[in-house]
Amino acid sequence: MFALGPVLVIVGIGFLCWLLFALAVFALPVFVGLTVTTWAFHTGAGALGGILVGLVAGGSTYCAGRFALAFAPWMWLRVLLIILFVAPATVAGYSATHGIAQMAIPSATWQLILSVLGAVAVSVTALVRFSTMTTARPTGHGMASG
Repeated sequence: MFALGPVLVIVGIGFLCWLLFALAVFALPVFVGLTVTTWAFHTGAGALGGILVGLVAGGSTYCAGRFALAFAPWMWLRVLLIILFVAPATVAGYSATHGIAQMAIPSATWQLILSVLGAVAVSVTALVRFSTMTTARPTGHGMASG
């Protein structure tokens, strides 16, 4: 049992870090959902009503982003939409990594280095995840005529 404890702690911390960075990729919809939840709660919707309205708002933001990426006619508009989702993910990745680094590393220099690496990792993950949401459009070339 003594040998299993440290392994479970490491696995638990690893799972929480994975969850934190997976959620950081979706920082914009989560932020919109939390903001709308807070607003709805303070306007009298109650806890359950606020949560439901926030879930709808966050889900709608994510779906609107996917829809916009799928049907954006210009490449510059797609890049702008991807940046709109990746920028908050970068900030969330930096903040999450910095918070973890502050607990584990006493050197401020190494905290900053690891925080930037975490921000880059989350940015690349978000960029890849949102870039794959764009759909390839058929150009009409290669179709047999006849």
